[in-house]
Amino acid sequence: MARTRVLPQDARSPGRTQTHEALDLAARMPHLVLEARRVAATLSHGIHGRRRAGTGETFWQFRPFVAGESAQRVDWRRSARDDRLYVREREWETAHTVWFWMDRSASMGFVSDLAQASKIERALVLGLALADAFVEGGERVGMLGLMPPRATRQIAEKMAEAIVADRNALDEDLPPRGAISTLDEAVLIGDFLSPLNDIAATVEAISGRGARGHLVMIVDPVEETFPFQGQAVLHDLEAGLSLRVGDAASWGRAYRDRMAQHRGALEDLCRRRGWTMTVHRTDRPASEAALRLMTLVATSRSAAPGGR
Repeated sequence: MARTRVLPQDARSPGRTQTHEALDLAARMPHLVLEARRVAATLSHGIHGRRRAGTGETFWQFRPFVAGESAQRVDWRRSARDDRLYVREREWETAHTVWFWMDRSASMGFVSDLAQASKIERALVLGLALADAFVEGGERVGMLGLMPPRATRQIAEKMAEAIVADRNALDEDLPPRGAISTLDEAVLIGDFLSPLNDIAATVEAISGRGARGHLVMIVDPVEETFPFQGQAVLHDLEAGLSLRVGDAASWGRAYRDRMAQHRGALEDLCRRRGWTMTVHRTDRPASEAALRLMTLVATSRSAAPGGR
């Protein structure tokens, strides 16, 4: 699929490509992190949480000692500060990580007058919000090819720092093709307008060990509907090519058919691999897609062998 924007000659531009500004995120990242926190706060943290006492290395809480327990479980340092005996409980842990990837290539800088945000800003807010909610629910979060799994409550800030420091991803419109663990899940967020064979190869590689995943397709409403008439000029934002169209309305019908075919092929790819696919328009609140993803992750785990 070509990554394009449209500039009708007989009307003002329906959108603006913030290639330089939107992809240079250092100045706006603090605002995006705050927005992600706001979105995360709207989610129901209990939708998939599994935080409870058990074996592991991460401290969870102190609780009063119960008669009949082994004295070896008493935390004497904490107990010395009170008149009661306390046990140090560790958080229940499994080898499970949610891996994120957010597309930051040139086409993600597009934003139309109908959208609430550019595609790249929406992808980042959505990814950071989900990461924050997953960590709050007891999960570990990593970034494919960029950051190892972590369970820190500052996960959004850590991810933001890694993203700002990474300039290589500006030329990559698909994530690294390394496989992840069977118990892990991947959340891939982008516009996914790359050739279908490339997307399929990436999904197949990531899920090579049986891991499940979730593909989130970010679309601007103008890209979705192509509501243009008359002459137009199409720009490929990544190859730097242009195409002049004499009848945008007729061309738009073929465009929408092609988009429907591409999306149908992506849905079929996800279905065959046991993945989910979500289409999110940037004229809709980020919280809608975030809540859907949280629900899909919970559903995929309950359906997996052993309930994960």
